[in-house]
Amino acid sequence: MDAHHHTMPPRATRGQLVMSEQELIAWGERLGADSHPHLVIALTGELGAGKTTLAQAICRGYGVTTPVTSPTYALVHEYAAPHSPVFHIDLYRIERVEELEQLGWSDIVASNALVIVEWPEHAGDLLPADHLPIALDYDPERADRRLLLAG
Repeated sequence: MDAHHHTMPPRATRGQLVMSEQELIAWGERLGADSHPHLVIALTGELGAGKTTLAQAICRGYGVTTPVTSPTYALVHEYAAPHSPVFHIDLYRIERVEELEQLGWSDIVASNALVIVEWPEHAGDLLPADHLPIALDYDPERADRRLLLAG
């Protein structure tokens, strides 16, 4: 069996949702509650689209009780949760795929953990093929809403 095989959580069925920030948070908390390790969630979207907000909600739903902050400068934050560790990774500052090994990338994505990656496009071919992709975008008609595409 593929080392990264997982079942897509039921709340992340393929589709597009338009939601407010509070709805995005509630959706993320449900996704976190439905998630099981070994799962890599890849969050894409422009700056300010809500990736960190969604990552925080997923962590809360998964059982992380400590504050979840953006790992933009640290690149990787690890949190304890009842089912497994959670790794929150921000690849925004990664310029070359080779830099991922300095983060322990291979060990992290192979671990029995929930892994949430912001800016996953910087991982290139090293992003596991069976990751759960979630894209966030601004709703062009309403600035207070986000488009979420999952699966």
